[in-house]
Amino acid sequence: MSSKTPVFDQAFIQKQRRQLTKLREELLPSMKAEEKEETQLHSQSVGDAHEAEDDAQKLAMLEIEGTAVARNIERLKLIERALQKIEDGTYGFSDASGEAIQRERLEAVPEAIFTLAELEAREAKDDPRSAAGKKI
Repeated sequence: MSSKTPVFDQAFIQKQRRQLTKLREELLPSMKAEEKEETQLHSQSVGDAHEAEDDAQKLAMLEIEGTAVARNIERLKLIERALQKIEDGTYGFSDASGEAIQRERLEAVPEAIFTLAELEAREAKDDPRSAAGKKI
């Protein structure tokens, strides 16, 4: 079997579509709630008389919330891309190389659009702690 030819039956594709749709439906409300909470925290810190420690705590919470929102936005983009790939008939193929993504990977991470090796290479490249491709 060629690495360019994933063999996915319609039942698997439909299962993945349902899973991706469910993930999208779960992420959208939680993202809106996180954004609302972040806005409320920011509004409270601007309008209230407060201590420096309160500001530090609120800033830390905003940073954490902002990171969570950013991760969820990125994951939502991947989910949307995977759903589009199902529609296009390219689900299970890497966006980077066209190589097949292992079925086990798709079952674990249905929004995967890269092979595991490609993802690891991208993460190593983007990791400021990596030195010459080695993670610290």
